[in-house]
Amino acid sequence: MSTVSLDHINTPADLRGLDRAELKEVADELREFVLRSVSRTGGHLSSNLGTVELTIALHHVFNTPFDRIVWDVGHQSYPHKILTGRREQMAQLRQAGGISGFPRRCESEYDAFGTAHSSTSISAVLGMAVASRNAGLDRQHIAVIGDGAMTAGMAFEALNNAGVTPDVNVLVVLNDNDMSISPPVGALNRYLARLLSGGFYAAAKNVGKAVLQHVPTMLELARRFEGHAKGMVSPATLFEELGFNYVGPIDGHDLDALIPTLENLKALGGPQFLHVVTKKGQGYKLAEADPVLYHGPGKFDPDVGIQKSGSPSRQTFTQVFGRWLCDMAAADERLVGITPAMREGSGLVQFEQQFPTRYFDVGIAEQHAVTFAGGLACEGQKPVLAIYSTFLQRGYDQLIHDVALQNLDVTFALDRAGIVGADGATHAGNFDIAFLRCIPNMVVATPSDENETRLLLSTCYQHPGPASVRYPRGAGRGVAVSESLDTVEIGKAIMRREGRGIAILVFGTLLPDATQAAESLGATVVDMRFVKPLDQAMLAGLAENHTAFVTVEEAAIMGGAGSAVLESLSAQSIQVPLLMLGLPDRFIDHGDQAFILSELGLDARGIERSIRERFGALCPPIAEAPADLK
Repeated sequence: MSTVSLDHINTPADLRGLDRAELKEVADELREFVLRSVSRTGGHLSSNLGTVELTIALHHVFNTPFDRIVWDVGHQSYPHKILTGRREQMAQLRQAGGISGFPRRCESEYDAFGTAHSSTSISAVLGMAVASRNAGLDRQHIAVIGDGAMTAGMAFEALNNAGVTPDVNVLVVLNDNDMSISPPVGALNRYLARLLSGGFYAAAKNVGKAVLQHVPTMLELARRFEGHAKGMVSPATLFEELGFNYVGPIDGHDLDALIPTLENLKALGGPQFLHVVTKKGQGYKLAEADPVLYHGPGKFDPDVGIQKSGSPSRQTFTQVFGRWLCDMAAADERLVGITPAMREGSGLVQFEQQFPTRYFDVGIAEQHAVTFAGGLACEGQKPVLAIYSTFLQRGYDQLIHDVALQNLDVTFALDRAGIVGADGATHAGNFDIAFLRCIPNMVVATPSDENETRLLLSTCYQHPGPASVRYPRGAGRGVAVSESLDTVEIGKAIMRREGRGIAILVFGTLLPDATQAAESLGATVVDMRFVKPLDQAMLAGLAENHTAFVTVEEAAIMGGAGSAVLESLSAQSIQVPLLMLGLPDRFIDHGDQAFILSELGLDARGIERSIRERFGALCPPIAEAPADLK
């Protein structure tokens, strides 16, 4: 692949000496480089193809890294990474030991703020701007916010604060590509789409100027009136009333428009708001036609495009949930499905098609999603909130105050629980067991396979109070899934293997690995099914005829399921040595899921090794390999 111009861009300073024609050549090569790189590693594609010219313009006009740029959502920052000295590292994007798919402060001085969850950029940039003002630094601070991130309340909280903060240089760039991961929703988006992207105001203004240009007094009157009248046909008033100078919309793929506009805004200073219109997937026809499909693809041939597999694959846990939701909705007309802007990711596409009046995408607004579910439950509806484990963290106050405290009947389906692989620490669902089990009235279920996921979803749905079911990213192990809507007794564990000496208590989908380890150890294996409530009777019974306990969970050890077992044993005055296996007290970096679990000692060999190291005297000797294998 030829990259004659791009090969010479090692830092943004190299862009600043180029003319417009040369910058356009760089843009073409950068877009091709992004496409080829992502096709080899997997990652976010559509959003990055759409930010090529905007990235070039920002680094050309502003003195980065002295001037600060914060990318929000962070998955639109690949062109930024390539232009800031990480071009060669794109070959290891999102892989173990490689660079992240999101901005990270520890990765580059050009990554001013780590962003992966959305709608944080304006708050961060305002904080930076105040710090610069207090330090007497004449620095620019730019928040590039897009992919639906403006639908979140936090963005408007920050705008509200920034507009009345004196003497700060803050530029908010709204990258309006009319897409989040799923199509954006809500009244605000409709307002922006209709007015920001519409030509009515611009056309009306231009016609008026043409008519009045030969009548100077009338033209001046029209100019004065414009500041009031445009509020009727444009969104400028919305942002200007918040204290920002609104400019736009302009074409986000036109460097001849972007560069002079950014230069003018840089000279103005103060709170500025620039609206740019871009196309998600720009320059790659397949991604332009289906930006959702190409939002976060795996490896593919860019000359052919993403091909559907001809052979049936194992069901993902997300698919199991999606099918269960449709089946339960058919059986119970009170069911309402909710997602905070993750229709595809959470498996609600089929549900929306079958039950459109009971489907609600509330936008990137996790706090609202939780309380909205609570309001539905107050009136006899049965809301199911499909949400990534890592995103539920953003609605934690609402979870406690608005749902659990009132003991409302809301079911939380927690996707991406545990290690998530390439998305890394920002998206890993490590903490949900710890932060859920401490909440009164909450049920916490940890299914061990695909069929158990459906079974425990039905169980928690029928529970008349708040309940959660956590399941991991990706495919299961091929367990057949029943079509029934049967339930089990809440808080009841099940014995999967009866052994002696050591009892391995498993919470979740590491059950097969724990069982394999138990085969070598002669140990008992229990599928605990629930972290809360725990099966106290099972624990007491096991303590009578076992010498040691081991807990296994794909979640944080601190405050997790192992801690719950230890607390239960203490409350029952049972003294049994306990080994807790799970995720350590650190953030887990990106990489292949299986590789990470192996590195953490949470595969079969690692579990057995840890048990032998702790309880060696209770373990049978390691069987020698047959002579012909030595």
